[in-house]
Amino acid sequence: MSEPGLVAAIDCGTNSIKILVGRVRPDGGMDVVLRDSRVVRLGQGVDRTGELADEALERTFGAIDEFAAVVAEHGVPAERLRFCATSATRDARNAAVFAEGVRVRLGVEPEVLSGDEEAALVYAGAIAGRAGAPEEPVLVVDIGGGSTELVLGEGGRRTAVSMDVGSVRLHERHLHGDPPTADEVAACVADVDAALDASGVPLEQARTVIGTSGTIKTLACGVLALPTYDRDAFDGAELSNAETARFVADLVAMSVDERRALPYMHPGRADVIDAGALIWDRILRRVPVSQHVVSEADILHGIAAAIGS
Repeated sequence: MSEPGLVAAIDCGTNSIKILVGRVRPDGGMDVVLRDSRVVRLGQGVDRTGELADEALERTFGAIDEFAAVVAEHGVPAERLRFCATSATRDARNAAVFAEGVRVRLGVEPEVLSGDEEAALVYAGAIAGRAGAPEEPVLVVDIGGGSTELVLGEGGRRTAVSMDVGSVRLHERHLHGDPPTADEVAACVADVDAALDASGVPLEQARTVIGTSGTIKTLACGVLALPTYDRDAFDGAELSNAETARFVADLVAMSVDERRALPYMHPGRADVIDAGALIWDRILRRVPVSQHVVSEADILHGIAAAIGS
């Protein structure tokens, strides 16, 4: 049944595909009706082959079929639906196959976001509707499967970059052991540091750091020792960078089975979160503040707000 004013935003990344159905408030915040996600690993092997694998497309199309049913159930018309794809489809030679599959299933044209567009939506989603004004400059970080977005904002001005380092990409490239060896970890860290050095984003200027995305939220669950993946418990939490670094070290040293046994860990994230955790740790080591904020609001909120504006 149709509900007036509803919008639907779908974000298809390298590791997961997410949907948000909600209503945009006048303050730019979001009244969420439904939020769901699937780990589909669309970017499986893209860093090596340059193409989306057939089995990855099959998994992703299955999730899109489920999301199409959700959109229909809530009566969201096509003009109030936006489907955005990010790193994996920017890099793949056969992205046209993926785009056609989206059109057939949802009746909308998928938007393949540029790195700059992705970063802007990440920032808008994390900032919109937050209570109180954070001290500026504000650094917003989103760690995806194929890329990591860094956005530093102050007074309406933003410095943003999408770096080609992400949890799936770097795990496939470097972290082959279970758990990874010290040499593998060192190679991964060197890759991250090189990307940060070249990013052009002055992390040392940040006065507030906001982390979003599944990797950062899962790490927050670990730092908080939550008994489950609890959005209400970690949304808005202020966490110590030092405690997060200690947890990252423990997590990277675990086997995949040990990570999968953690009560808040999505089984589809357990194998690649080691690389994502190392990316977050290297970023936090460069900022001049000792704490960061975890935000449930993310790129989906930015996409939805743009529909409703």
